[in-house]
Amino acid sequence: MPHFIMDCSESVLDSYSEEFLIEQIHEVANASGLFDENDIKVRLNPFKKFSVGNKREDFIHVFAHIMQGRTVEQKANLSKQMVSMLMALFPEVPNIAMNISDFEKATYCNRVMMQQGEAE
Repeated sequence: MPHFIMDCSESVLDSYSEEFLIEQIHEVANASGLFDENDIKVRLNPFKKFSVGNKREDFIHVFAHIMQGRTVEQKANLSKQMVSMLMALFPEVPNIAMNISDFEKATYCNRVMMQQGEAE
């Protein structure tokens, strides 16, 4: 936790490597101060086939899934910082966006939590 997943048109990767983009997304997420750096997870999904507004225009969309507890202002600032970074890297890409959704603590479970429960 948190998870940052970048969907994009495949041609976006002609400008920068996947590794570089993963590093840039990680850097913005870490610089926000909202997360433990070792918990930040980043993935990329390039698409060969897509439609944006019934056109074939390049796009980037970052989906962030984070644990509840951050303010609306913190999440809005994170979105603005991420989109600003991507706009600087890809001034020619007409469609760049990000949204953030919250995980509920009460319904979240992972492997470590399961293993701790077994030890108790």
